[in-house]
Amino acid sequence: MAFPLLTVTAAVPAVGAIATAAVPAGRRTAAKWLALGFSLATLVLAAVDAARFTPGGARYQLTESHAWIADFGVRYELGVDGIAVVLVLLAAVLVPFVMLAGWHDADVLDGHTPNRNWRPTQGFFALILLVEAMVVISFESTDVFLFYIFFEAMLIPMYFLIGGFGDRAGAKGEDEQAKQRSYAAVKFLLYNLVGGLIMLAAVIGLYAVTAHQLGGHGTFSLPQILQARASGQLRLSTTAERWIFLGFFFAFAVKAPLWPLHTWLPNAMGESTAPVAVLLTAVVDKVGTFAMLRYCIQLFPEASKWATPVILVLSVIGIIYGALLAVGQRDIKRLIAYASISHFGFIILGIFAMTSQGQGGATLYMVNHGISTAALLLVAGFLITRRGSRLISDFGGVQKVAPLLAGTFLVGGLATLSLPGLAPFVSEFLVLVGTFSRYPAAGVIATLGIVLAALYVLVLYQRTMTGPVKAGIEGMKDLKARELAVVAPLIALLVLLGVYPKPVTDLINPAVKDTLSDVHRTDPAPQINASLTAAAKETAK
Repeated sequence: MAFPLLTVTAAVPAVGAIATAAVPAGRRTAAKWLALGFSLATLVLAAVDAARFTPGGARYQLTESHAWIADFGVRYELGVDGIAVVLVLLAAVLVPFVMLAGWHDADVLDGHTPNRNWRPTQGFFALILLVEAMVVISFESTDVFLFYIFFEAMLIPMYFLIGGFGDRAGAKGEDEQAKQRSYAAVKFLLYNLVGGLIMLAAVIGLYAVTAHQLGGHGTFSLPQILQARASGQLRLSTTAERWIFLGFFFAFAVKAPLWPLHTWLPNAMGESTAPVAVLLTAVVDKVGTFAMLRYCIQLFPEASKWATPVILVLSVIGIIYGALLAVGQRDIKRLIAYASISHFGFIILGIFAMTSQGQGGATLYMVNHGISTAALLLVAGFLITRRGSRLISDFGGVQKVAPLLAGTFLVGGLATLSLPGLAPFVSEFLVLVGTFSRYPAAGVIATLGIVLAALYVLVLYQRTMTGPVKAGIEGMKDLKARELAVVAPLIALLVLLGVYPKPVTDLINPAVKDTLSDVHRTDPAPQINASLTAAAKETAK
């Protein structure tokens, strides 16, 4: 039997979570280094996954398949295509930076030790590793039921990270802050649980349909379902396909989040520490957009085409709505949260544009958004920790006392507004080109999001970093070595992928081509105005 590389990649952070949680009380430094070591080991394994993956080869590679709950057609089945392998690598890259950035985030709780066995630091780092393990196996799963289990299970550690280890910056009393953290955590959990329950009904419906049409042998295996559909053994009625599609899409739209199912995100990000907010929006939320590509479009091609006009409208609304609300925010982290809602609108727009440029750009956008949001949000976290406030009005003149902090904040902001030369520009450009070629109206309106992004990012920088030095800023320290070790590699990645995205697009493009073939879509032929053609011929003469 081949070495189970994908299982090991997901198992290492899970084992690391158990080992970190078991570190004795009072050994918090050892717990931190142990957790960081497991996260780096996961990164090495994810890199091996990417190196072993052959672009243009079999659709799903490094596959593993074992009987699990045979009576119900459930298998332990893993496999990665080009989209999944880059997202596994994204999660593995970001988690060590999340840990380094949050190195002291749980230390404050040690001052409120209720008993000698209380180990908040161990719990904090163990929960991060547990989230990573569940996200990785969600990207790797090719069994719908296996995916569903971890799609839902990752909510539990995230709930505790938001509610138990949330942000403590601000002028509010501890009791009021605890209420806000609890509210944000519960809202996050309830929204996603409702989406998950609706998806569960759709998963059961999918099993019932496959059992009915495949001689009583229902299956959750994505490759088997795709093969049965291609051979004509499995044909979903129009009504059944549309209802099951809606159940899946609703859950993924909540996780993504897509307007109007987005309202949990600003609360969750605002009340989380910056590293946890990065874990949430740059890693966990990508499971929702990834699942739209892997499950909604591949399993339900006709329903995907049927729902596309409505989804495009919701995506465009999300782009403009998120950007407009970001412009009006007074809280730094909530501004970044609304900016992320706008960016997720671009990602979903690219997915359902049903073009190779759109879907390739959307997948690349998932990667680039994760890196750019991590860079901006982690620097914002360092800024907030130093000042003890998230309010934009409490800052001013930071670049005069902490130039490195201000400079890295600027680069993160410029990446967020998709400045040419930085990674998000390439993906946003591809999304807009791919959308415009098939849905020009949606592409034109979505372009307004770029203008608004420039507005909220540059105004944020102006208000926090320029002008006279405000009271409380005078003694602000610049970035320390550990903080530079977090930010510098992220900025390097933004520049590298901005000028040379080819290694990532080479992995993504074959998977995108396969996904488009599932919905029987090809890129539309270029439309050339007849008068322009005549003018070109005349010029040639």
